[in-house]
Amino acid sequence: MLKKLVFIIFVLFHLTSVAQKVDVLVVGGGTSGTAAGIQAARMGALTLIVEETPWLGGMLTSAGVSAMDGNHQLPSGIFGEFIDSLVAHYGSADALKTGWVSNVLFEPKVGNAIFQKMTKTEKKLTVWQNSKFISATKIKHGWKVKVSKGGVIQSVTTKIMIDATELGDVAKHCGVKYDIGMEARSVCGEDIAPEQSNDIIQDLTYVMILKDYGFDKTITKPASYDASLFYCTAKSSNCTNPKPGQTLWPKEKMMTYGKLPNGKYMINWPIEGNDFYVNMLEMNDAERTVALEKAKNFSLCYLYYLQTELGFSTYGLDEEQFPTADHFPLIPYHRESRRIHGLVRFNVNHVVKPFSQPEALYRTGIAVGDYPIDHHHNRYPEWNKLPNLHFYPIPSYNVPMGALIPKDVDRLIVAEKSISVSNLLNGSTRLQPVVLQIGQAAGALAALSVKQKKTISSVSVRDVQSELLNADCYLLPYLDLPKTDVHFKAVQRIGSTGILKGVGMNVGWSNETWFQCDSLIDVAELKEGLNDFEPAFKWNSKSNELSIKEAIELVASLATFYKIKNADFGTISSNWQKMQLNNYNAERKITRKEFAVLLDTYIQPFSLKDVDMKGSYIKR
Repeated sequence: MLKKLVFIIFVLFHLTSVAQKVDVLVVGGGTSGTAAGIQAARMGALTLIVEETPWLGGMLTSAGVSAMDGNHQLPSGIFGEFIDSLVAHYGSADALKTGWVSNVLFEPKVGNAIFQKMTKTEKKLTVWQNSKFISATKIKHGWKVKVSKGGVIQSVTTKIMIDATELGDVAKHCGVKYDIGMEARSVCGEDIAPEQSNDIIQDLTYVMILKDYGFDKTITKPASYDASLFYCTAKSSNCTNPKPGQTLWPKEKMMTYGKLPNGKYMINWPIEGNDFYVNMLEMNDAERTVALEKAKNFSLCYLYYLQTELGFSTYGLDEEQFPTADHFPLIPYHRESRRIHGLVRFNVNHVVKPFSQPEALYRTGIAVGDYPIDHHHNRYPEWNKLPNLHFYPIPSYNVPMGALIPKDVDRLIVAEKSISVSNLLNGSTRLQPVVLQIGQAAGALAALSVKQKKTISSVSVRDVQSELLNADCYLLPYLDLPKTDVHFKAVQRIGSTGILKGVGMNVGWSNETWFQCDSLIDVAELKEGLNDFEPAFKWNSKSNELSIKEAIELVASLATFYKIKNADFGTISSNWQKMQLNNYNAERKITRKEFAVLLDTYIQPFSLKDVDMKGSYIKR
């Protein structure tokens, strides 16, 4: 009897450990979760990442989607650090340009190694891999969370939790309201949305990383193989009925789409390739496992087609890429998740016409993106009944902070692809560089909430943005002033007030926004911006453009209005060089960048007034 009692105590002790206490718990070590953990730890928060697989990086690594989509000219924050690490590993930026789908391609295992190294350098960050979220219970000052770590149940208490899972499972568990599929046009007023809502999500993909072995690697014919499903994947005499608007590339061109360094090939081909439709968001774990086996088999069918029909018989799965028995990625590439009901819902209209919306969300930006709206629906059985969303043109944009914060559940931040965004716009915000930045912003928000002892929704937008600027992040996607420029922060801050606004445009495949640094001040635009910022301040100018002298007089008037002391405008000519501006001439017309720097230096409007989650001005 005594031996039995001792055995029971022994088992209970090993199955339930002593509770861990952290400031920030990040559930999911994927693309956003890794960035969130790093940023929170850098800001002094004791942080834990819980990740189901032995890898970090999610879709960038564990799912094998190792070709960056967009943001090549906007290397914001940790995204930029990651690219720098890739350049260091492969020897040059040009060494990453191996395929034609992206300017940044790499081997997934290299990406994982970089993320592992980045997390290990953070003293306040712990990573539990091969660990699964079980449950979360709300407590007075945070959450009590159960985690299975290598089969052992661990208890974690945390002040803030970040849902960085692939499918928004933690948000659902915690009672956050969410949407699945396409909203009706009446919800967001997007003119390309369907008339009626539906639960159709984007195709997922089990990516394959192949290499040419130089000898036959043809696999056994997979179950349910149907060659006709792939006839139009490339130019072929068998492709007699391609879908409307579908480009048929030569098979050699198709294979080099995702060519990686060291002679590897990423197979994530959207044209009658290995995309697979299944809506598994509300399935349980067992049902998801069955669904994903079907998706994996579909990719094997595509591999067999490439080998037997297109002549790539020497190409096989890279057996040294992933730590899996079947040489497939650890997870599939999920393009779509649950989308929470946040403090704001970010939609296409906010991107296309950011300055004429009821909400000035552009003032609350915490991440930037420049990729078109890219939806994958070709494997959905009734794809032809859906809106045509293939690379819908938009300008570049920034993601609002309120999209990460659930409406009704406190002490929880939502990242990855589950933010509060319309189904349509998710086709751009879901891409790797944007999701990395969303994660970094989530980490900054969580750390500030802990440090300031405030609820998440009470943390100042400007405080979060300031932390991100200090971390070399972009708040606005201006192409004409890189983050290495000495005036980068000033222009980002002034742009975020709306006193001077950038210009966004779509140019072919390129989605752009420019501050127009070297252009002259448009007085009408400036009046409008100042009136929005401070309606009580009155200013008149007879000129259409401002001279440096007139600009100084205007800034001096603002300093008087706001009772800003210690602003000596009599010495501004000597301070011109201290502000690292050139060619001081009082009669010369002032440029937009020069005025932004002058305004930021003497008035600091970015700090003078905060904004709420919808971008409306509020006093500090």
